[in-house]
Amino acid sequence: MKKSFIILLAAALLFVFAACAAQPPAAEQPKDTEAPTAEPIEASTAGPTGSPDAGSTAEAAPEPHSEVLVVYFSATGTTKGVAEKLAALTGGELYEIVPAEPYSAANLNWNDRNSRSTIEQNDKASRPAIGSDALDPAGYSTVYIGFPIWWGEEPRIMDTFVESYDFDGVTLIPFCTSSSSGIGRSGRNLAENAKSGNWLEGKRFGAGVTEAELRAWIDSLK
Repeated sequence: MKKSFIILLAAALLFVFAACAAQPPAAEQPKDTEAPTAEPIEASTAGPTGSPDAGSTAEAAPEPHSEVLVVYFSATGTTKGVAEKLAALTGGELYEIVPAEPYSAANLNWNDRNSRSTIEQNDKASRPAIGSDALDPAGYSTVYIGFPIWWGEEPRIMDTFVESYDFDGVTLIPFCTSSSSGIGRSGRNLAENAKSGNWLEGKRFGAGVTEAELRAWIDSLK
């Protein structure tokens, strides 16, 4: 009896040991490789801050508009030189009256009774066409208007110019260039043809007028 019990106990122990041997060690259990990780951080949708870079398409602030305009017609460049000095002294903008049909040297021959300029000056109704872009004089408070003296008066293209615009509310100041002749009736002619604007007395200048002389004249108008 005792011997049979020992045999059964031994068999039971063997069964237990065999069962344990069939289980893999805990350290060898397969790991879950699909375990979730931290959620990815989304890229910000906010726009860039700070100053725009060099490739920015933002428009630059417009340049301030001058209240002074210096208009001129110059066949040989003399009046242009005076106009440029006036613009520099007043901070004004320049506007050149360009003939639709340019004047040649032969056109300007005052000794030729049949030259273009002679024929135009002898006809007070002549209005040579202007090829310059149109402008808006209402955007200015003061307009200096320069020209050479031809046959004692303003070139007829200047009459074309003043008759083309409404100068209401604008102060106009004529100036001319010549070797000797004064401004004569030119300023009054322009005022009469314009029929608008506040016209001041004009002045004649030589090709060699200095900035100091022009400054003194400008100051005398105030």
